[in-house]
Amino acid sequence: MSQPVLHIENLQTHFFTDRGQIPAVDGVSIKVHKGEVVGIVGESGCGKSVTSLSIMKLVPNPPGKIVGGTIRFKGEDLVTASEKRMREIRGNEIAMIFQEPMTSLNPVFTIGDQIGEAVRIHTKASKKESRQRAIEMLKKVGIPRAEAIVDEYPHQLSGGMRQRVMIAMAMACNPELLIADEPTTALDVTIQAQILDLMRQLNRDADTAVLLITHDLGVVAQMCHRVVVMYAGKVIEEGDVRTILKEPKHPYTIGLLNSLPKLEESQERLYSIPGNVPIPGSLTTGCRFAPRCEQAVDRCRQEMPELVAVGENHRSRCWLSV
Repeated sequence: MSQPVLHIENLQTHFFTDRGQIPAVDGVSIKVHKGEVVGIVGESGCGKSVTSLSIMKLVPNPPGKIVGGTIRFKGEDLVTASEKRMREIRGNEIAMIFQEPMTSLNPVFTIGDQIGEAVRIHTKASKKESRQRAIEMLKKVGIPRAEAIVDEYPHQLSGGMRQRVMIAMAMACNPELLIADEPTTALDVTIQAQILDLMRQLNRDADTAVLLITHDLGVVAQMCHRVVVMYAGKVIEEGDVRTILKEPKHPYTIGLLNSLPKLEESQERLYSIPGNVPIPGSLTTGCRFAPRCEQAVDRCRQEMPELVAVGENHRSRCWLSV
């Protein structure tokens, strides 16, 4: 296969707090190829969003810091890149759609100003040209009355419209990699379906690589080619979507799939994985999932398993898989 657009190797992002050094992302490796949609799945607190912020070098410092590993974008290591270089890359070659559009959009600037700013910075377009590009992008993401909306402010739009504006802003400079951090979390199912269709269309039309961060396995099944399952800062299973959904190997992935409601069965209670996600840094030996795993043995609590091949393009971090 060709060189990946994004190649993360052994990424370690730690937070330095009063409780000591906390490994939020602990040795994560992910590849994303051109035109591919890769999903990162896991419960809240597993390190998904910190991974995405690390790629953009937007982890607040202090207290956070990338302490190890490489993040190669088209062969260039972003970990060692200067802030000046990162400003050239952000919004131009790598764009990000954040989780909550109301806090990501500036309330005192119009929609057109905010989309146009990225265009002006990266393409040296005039104010008139950037406004025209903003209208064009708003139309592309399915916003009606684009000529009027371009002069409105974020508070005048609904949640779904604001999320579309975020996508329009992210795609304005035709990035090669789009990072979407739970882009449909606060939206109703109808708007969610429209946003996902829009992202799929942009991926198909522009061959944009997408890194989709979500906790929703339904979204993963609908959108992704490959999926990476994270737990407590580590990748615990990865493979192509069909394999992971049909033949999951890691007990955590199996638990996530079992907790989904099934249309063909009537269930009095939904299954839930016992226990809670551990506090980052609280488990230092053994498998991170062992305290919640019904199949755990002594070895699981004493030794950390490696991520090993369990099939074609399918790897799992579990002693049961070895």
